[in-house]
Amino acid sequence: MTNETSFTGMEMDMDRALVMQIKAGNKKALGQLVERHKKQAFQIALGLVGNKDDAYDISQEAFLRVYRSAKTFDEKQPFLPWFYTIIANLCRSALRRRTTSKKRNVNVDDVSYMLVSDDDPEGALIKRETIARLRQGLRELPFADREIISLQHFREMSYDEIAALLGIPRGTVMSRLYYARKKLAAIMLEKEGQ
Repeated sequence: MTNETSFTGMEMDMDRALVMQIKAGNKKALGQLVERHKKQAFQIALGLVGNKDDAYDISQEAFLRVYRSAKTFDEKQPFLPWFYTIIANLCRSALRRRTTSKKRNVNVDDVSYMLVSDDDPEGALIKRETIARLRQGLRELPFADREIISLQHFREMSYDEIAALLGIPRGTVMSRLYYARKKLAAIMLEKEGQ
């Protein structure tokens, strides 16, 4: 939710209108909604589950859920928080399955969605190693902490955007972010000592 995808009234109205068209049976409206939000859905899922394949599957499933659940959408509410809830719930389920099955590891070396410059090969290597440790540390955080850090630091959302997306007060966003950062810093310090 960078500048290109911030919450503007016109965008929210367009999303709402598309969901209402889906509700009425217009399948083309789903295609338009997918085009508008596929990159964002993938990036959010990737930030929460840390694996490209899972993130792709989750983002695809999220749009299917929108299609199947369009009749339950409250047209008085904005689309993005509803859609985000669908993505977050799918991510939670994927992480639970991963924890119980242990079949699929988090691809912590995959940092393709983060900008790492190759101008300085040594510096780029250090950045990649740091990012890999950061991703490992994030994986150890509880979902709510990983979620708030991912939205603020990887999606570059403002406190107000996060508050609107999660349906919580701005102060709660700030508080959760503060404590999540503290937990992550403790994990990173512990890993540094190993």
